Amino acid sequence: MSHDRSTGIDAQGFILTVPVVPVQPEFQLLLDDVCVTLSQVEPGLDGIYLYGSVARGDATPGASDLDLTLVLREPPTPQVLEQLEGLRCALEQRHPQVSKIDFDIGHRAQVLAHENSNRWGFWLKHHCRCVWGDDLSLHFERFRPSREIALAINGDFEPVLTAYLAHIEHASAELERHRLQREAARKLIRATHVLRAEGTLTWPHTLEDHVALFVEHYPTMRIQIAYFLFEARNPSAERDQFSTRLHTFLAWMVAQQAVPPTRT
Repeated sequence: MSHDRSTGIDAQGFILTVPVVPVQPEFQLLLDDVCVTLSQVEPGLDGIYLYGSVARGDATPGASDLDLTLVLREPPTPQVLEQLEGLRCALEQRHPQVSKIDFDIGHRAQVLAHENSNRWGFWLKHHCRCVWGDDLSLHFERFRPSREIALAINGDFEPVLTAYLAHIEHASAELERHRLQREAARKLIRATHVLRAEGTLTWPHTLEDHVALFVEHYPTMRIQIAYFLFEARNPSAERDQFSTRLHTFLAWMVAQQAVPPTRT
């Protein structure tokens, strides 16, 4: 099937999936440890999914995160979430080749519910690779691009980024603050996709893809979004400067969300 990967969409108008590539050797032992460690969680995991730079095969040892989606068989109890957090921290300590390990956690009934198709179905089908357990992405057909999917994935940007502003304000250590700024910048960049116009013939995968698509519709915001792309890769800004810029950009996005851009 012919397609242009630069658009994120194949020749028939479907969003491209993550390419199946070998795991980079630097991350294979970590991934093996993840599967062995997390498969022992009770009442049990249904599946472990890899996404992000490690899934795409372009991660940087010592700098990239390990991004994982965990699907549990049952809704998680507070005790299970506490157990998973302990295992996540232990895995981080054992494997310095990643800067951070992130878990996105759901459960099987939630993932398969029809009303969650644009969020969970799309996420597993087009952003994740199942590395252990039952691959629920096989339950879904491929998705075509839509603003509804963008909203399902990042429509929570206002409360999430507002919470980041509070955490950044109260961060006592510079290392912690820089980590929060990096995460907030990444969320903001991805959230700009909720402003996509219907009929736009591209679908972003990387942060750079998101920025390019955003600038195409909002060229006057080029400098503002470039600031957050830099912070997403090299967090270093002073607290007050970052918070002011994030607050300003967030307010602008909330105002713009009611008036999505027309297709250019």
